[in-house]
Amino acid sequence: MFDWWGSVVHRRRWMVVTIVLGATLISGIWGADVFSRLSQGGYDDPNSQSGQVANLVSGQLGHPTSDVVVVYTAPRGRTVDDPAIATSALAVLHALPRDAVRGETSYWDTHAPQLATADRSRAIATITLNADSANQQADAYARIEHSLDIPGLRSQIGGTVPTNVAITDESSSDLELAEAVSLPITLILLVLIFGSVVAAALPVLVGGLAIVGSLGVLRLLSLAVDVNSFAVNVVSLLGLGLAIDYGLFTVGRFREELAAGRSTAQAVRATVATSGRTVAFSATLLVIALSGLLIFPLGFLRSLAYGGMSAVAIAALISITLLPAVLGLLGHRVDKLSLPWPRRGPTALAAGSSPLLRTIADAVLRKPIRFAVPIVAILLALAAPFLSVRFGAADEKQLPPGSPARQVAETISSYFPADSDNGAQVLLRGAPGAPPGAAEVQRFAAQVKAVPGVTGVSPAGGRGDLVLLDVTLAGDPLGDTAENAVTAIRALPVPSGEQVLVGGFSASVVDSTNSVVSRVPVMIGILVAATLVLMFLAFGSVLLPIKAVLMSALSLSATFGVLVAIFQLGHGAGLLDVTPEPVQPGMIVLIGAVVFGLSTDYETFLLSRMVEARESGMSTSDSVRTGLLRTGRMISSAALLLIVVTGAFGLSQLQTMRFLGVGMIVALLLDATVVRMLLVPAVLRLLGDAAWWAPGWLRRLRRRVGLAEPAEHGEAPADARRALESVR
Repeated sequence: MFDWWGSVVHRRRWMVVTIVLGATLISGIWGADVFSRLSQGGYDDPNSQSGQVANLVSGQLGHPTSDVVVVYTAPRGRTVDDPAIATSALAVLHALPRDAVRGETSYWDTHAPQLATADRSRAIATITLNADSANQQADAYARIEHSLDIPGLRSQIGGTVPTNVAITDESSSDLELAEAVSLPITLILLVLIFGSVVAAALPVLVGGLAIVGSLGVLRLLSLAVDVNSFAVNVVSLLGLGLAIDYGLFTVGRFREELAAGRSTAQAVRATVATSGRTVAFSATLLVIALSGLLIFPLGFLRSLAYGGMSAVAIAALISITLLPAVLGLLGHRVDKLSLPWPRRGPTALAAGSSPLLRTIADAVLRKPIRFAVPIVAILLALAAPFLSVRFGAADEKQLPPGSPARQVAETISSYFPADSDNGAQVLLRGAPGAPPGAAEVQRFAAQVKAVPGVTGVSPAGGRGDLVLLDVTLAGDPLGDTAENAVTAIRALPVPSGEQVLVGGFSASVVDSTNSVVSRVPVMIGILVAATLVLMFLAFGSVLLPIKAVLMSALSLSATFGVLVAIFQLGHGAGLLDVTPEPVQPGMIVLIGAVVFGLSTDYETFLLSRMVEARESGMSTSDSVRTGLLRTGRMISSAALLLIVVTGAFGLSQLQTMRFLGVGMIVALLLDATVVRMLLVPAVLRLLGDAAWWAPGWLRRLRRRVGLAEPAEHGEAPADARRALESVR
């Protein structure tokens, strides 16, 4: 199939370039409006118990939500009770536009003691926005943001909506910074790797078009579902990174075919049949890995799946259509604008061009156990901190310490604990139309107050068959005390014929974490099954896919261990300027999907050349050596380029993006060096000829599927002998 497609692409190269380039640009132009359609929500499970409580409290009970919280501080020597200040405060708050504000509650309206400090130096106002969605909330907040200042008082604005807006704005600016930093460095590295400006520009072209095309896909999806703004960051990260990787392998293989004396048409055909086929398998695996995010109920994770899947699919599509067509047009001119110093061999990534790699390959194949055992032990040691992982949620601590939204949250936690997130909402629901009796409510409230970690319980009204209790929890809302208290309240015996629902921030974190963790086994099953099936179809071996899964699991576990050690346990957190806190399960799942896909990506490129050599008649040891030397520098270069792209996200001011950036750097360093260059060859050497085994009926099934690579594009016997000699 890919052999046939390579011929078609070359014969119709101008048509392919015109169609693909035109479609991608049209998609990008139409998708440029996607930024105004992105959502800022999706971090909670809407079907959870806490989600039901939120809907009932705001809907049936009509309790306003605190979308915006403003902390007002009086100057030294004055208080918020000063008549002039009170008059100004009421005038400002009551003048807020009703089409943007549904209601407000302030100390000056209610004189409630919990809305001011004991010395009356500070007071707060809470505002409910007139909006039904995250985007409408952001628009309403933008209308009133600059109308909240009260003469004579210093104001600090925070709350749920300003925090989400700050995170989104920071994310957008960080994306611009990441692209501004990574693109020039990437282009320079590609020029050094290929030794030619024209060859280096092609992977960057593919990356840029992948991002542009993905914007159109995201806009199309936004017409039907909510798409979180972080999806654009994932599009940029994966679209640019994977497209450059695919372009690197494709252009490198094309130049290798030309250097072997093949014509441009033959080189394009062979490139698509080999590297193009590998790109297609690799992208399919990564898309399936990212599709595993769709099983989770959180809109945030679903959005990341939309962005990642579209970016990877478009990058692969361009790499097997537009890129080989352009290579067909360029031919030997792909080496134009070469660097002035000579390169050793026909291509900068030629086999045998690295004496260090040859030395490593010889050492690993000579003493495989001496490498395999210590490497596995080290990876398991790095993974150990993951056993202590604690899960939390995104909050204001994701923002840098100087962010106003974060400062307001810290001020409220210190001076207004009754209005902080550290609380729970407990709903008692009686029979339809019959609220729980007062005596039953009092008895249940007493039981709740006796729960460890509960510091206060107060009635907050009711309507119909519902009664609401406000519960104050001790400690950090993301801490064990609050989590255990929520679990204990839910475990209390329920009065006969009644129902108890527990909500609030801490409960929402518990529910979201459980929603993610409970579905992880399903996602793992999807990843493992897809890898086993697709890698068997690609390579015709039973043990190679199993080995790939185990290698990816080792690499992934070590990455998670390092992330927990830094971001939760605080080892080295000061160097990265991050605040140690529980890990977001959604980010663990995202990194798991991406890293698993990338590790099988590099495994696919490495094994494809080993299988080529094996099918040409080489021994297992020579096949492993040849494949490693033919792809080692390419894989290292691809990982380096992806580290630059993802590492730029490590410069983000958002802890979430920094977590993602650092996680990708650690994973790529471990996977592309220690695992692929050392552990995989050692394990294959130990497996020997068994590595290529498959039962006859499976081999016949694979041939019927028709995905095996044509033998004419593998290593011909004469080429194999020359290749073996060149890498000795």
